Amino acid sequence: MFPIRDENPTLQTPVTTFLLIALNLTAWVLLQGMGAEPGLSSSVCHLGLIPGEFLHRLPAGYEIPLGNGMACVVFPNSSWYAPITSMFMHGSWLHLLGNMWFLWVFGNNVEDVTGRFRFLAFYVLCGLAAVALQVVADPDSAVPMVGASGAIGGVMGAYVLLFPHARIRTFAFVFFFDVPAYFMLGYWFLLQLVGGSMPTQGGGVAFWAHVGGFVAGLVLILFFRNPDLFAAHRQVARFV
Repeated sequence: MFPIRDENPTLQTPVTTFLLIALNLTAWVLLQGMGAEPGLSSSVCHLGLIPGEFLHRLPAGYEIPLGNGMACVVFPNSSWYAPITSMFMHGSWLHLLGNMWFLWVFGNNVEDVTGRFRFLAFYVLCGLAAVALQVVADPDSAVPMVGASGAIGGVMGAYVLLFPHARIRTFAFVFFFDVPAYFMLGYWFLLQLVGGSMPTQGGGVAFWAHVGGFVAGLVLILFFRNPDLFAAHRQVARFV
């Protein structure tokens, strides 16, 4: 299921959501060469997070093939900033645009009830929680971790707690239909749990990062939501 839009009004311009989308797009253009080599591989290797390298479990000089004739070389001293920079790197146009669409659909309403600066802190903390769980789940992994999915998972966790009955226009197969947020996002979360539990995670998808971000969002939104903004938002919402 892919979300098209939600029926959930906002009271203020989602400046931080726009900013996060702009930062991801800027990183894709300026740091990742819009997917062209060698910029893409270089950014994934140096700005992504490799759990085995970050925890010093991989030997220095170890080569990690990327499947396109390129490879990452493990450095003895991993970058301390990798957990942050990895959140703004992506592996392809489809990866980037899919993540940004999810961020737009769900981020604007969460920002509406946290406020702009709180939303930024919330987003980053969810992203760090996502990285942490993925690293703990597979500390020896040599697969570079990139993408905003973990942080956006946190946004989705917050959304389902705040607006469980909001209607989401969804596309699946060849059909468009409306479902409540708790159904769509619950289904998404279940897929991540199943994917993370598989013996081999196909396609290099960081399922546990998605799970970690989602759970962090469920918990952190209890501290980051602004009661006054939340009450004002509910007054103009069409759902119960």
